[in-house]
Amino acid sequence: MRIPSHLLAMACGALVLVGATQSDAADSPYPTRPIRLLVPFAAGGGSDTLARIISSKLSESMGQTWVVDNRGGAGGNLASETVARAEPDGHTVFIALSTVITVNPTLYKLPFSIEKDLQSVVMLAGAQYILVVHPSVAAKTVAELVNVAKQKSGALNYASGGTGTPLHLAAELFKKRAGIQMTHVPYKGGGPAAASVLAGETQLLFASVASSLPHIKSGRLRALATTGAKRSKTAPELPTIAESGYPGFDVSTWYGLLVPARTPSYVVDRIHNEALKALEHADVQKAMASQGLEIETGNGAQMAARMKAETAMWAGVIKEAGIKAQ
Repeated sequence: MRIPSHLLAMACGALVLVGATQSDAADSPYPTRPIRLLVPFAAGGGSDTLARIISSKLSESMGQTWVVDNRGGAGGNLASETVARAEPDGHTVFIALSTVITVNPTLYKLPFSIEKDLQSVVMLAGAQYILVVHPSVAAKTVAELVNVAKQKSGALNYASGGTGTPLHLAAELFKKRAGIQMTHVPYKGGGPAAASVLAGETQLLFASVASSLPHIKSGRLRALATTGAKRSKTAPELPTIAESGYPGFDVSTWYGLLVPARTPSYVVDRIHNEALKALEHADVQKAMASQGLEIETGNGAQMAARMKAETAMWAGVIKEAGIKAQ
C-alpha cells in the first residue's frame, strides 16, 4: 500500500518534533544558577531544619548551591505565594509544611491557588505529635483523660502555638472525636505553649515528640499517646490515639517540595530523584531522627492526592470549630 506523500511528510515531521523535544529535555542545562529553597517560617523550626539538612546534599549532587531562604509571614503564605508567582524553571523551590498547603486554603483568603499555581514534586518526611498533660491531671491514658473532661465540662484548658496552628487543629479534632469540651489557650509559638503546661497554667498540649521527650523523661510532663497512624519510632512505647479507642485518628505533619505550576517535567523529575538520593545518606537520616523526623516519601501524584484529602478534612474541622485566622 502506497502512503500519500503529504501524510508521510506529516509523520516524519511529527517524529522530528518528538525527537527534538526529547533531545531538548535531555540536553537542557538544569540547573544553571543557584536554587532558592523557600522556607515558610523563620529559622529554627522543622521546615528550616529539614531544608538545611538536605540542601547541602542537593548542592553537591546537582552542581549548584541550594540557598535556604526563610520567608516567614502570613502563616506561611508569603513563601508559598512567592514560589507560585516565580518563573517555572526549577530555580525556585518551596519546602512546605503540610498544614501550610492543606489548612491555609480554608483559613485565609489567598490571592493565588495552591492547587493550580503550585506543583507537587516529592514528599520527604513526616512527624507526628504527642499528647502530654501536666502531672497534676488525674489521667495516665487517653481514656482516663476523656473521663476527666466528661466529669467536669470545661475543666481542661489546652495550650497551642496559636490559632489555626497544627497543635490547635490536632486538639480540635481530638475534641470532636472524643465528644468532649476543652478550652483553647493560644500562645505565640510552641515554646510558650509548652512552658504554660510545664508551669501548670494549662493542663495539656499536643506537642512535637522531639521537644517533649526531655520533659517527659524528667517527669515534668506525662505522655499519654502519639497522634500518627502508626507508633512513633522516637517513642515506640507509647500507644497511638487510634489504638486508644479512636480508630482512624491520624494527625501528623509532613514536608514536601513544590515548584511553580508549568515547570518542565524533566526539571521536576531531576529534583524528585535528587531529593530521594539525599535521603539515602546516613548522616541525613541521623540528623532527621534527632529532630523527630521520619523519612516518608511519595511522588508528586501521591503528594497531591494527600494534599486534597487533608485539605477537605481540615476544612471540616475549621468550619465546625469556627476557627478564624488571627
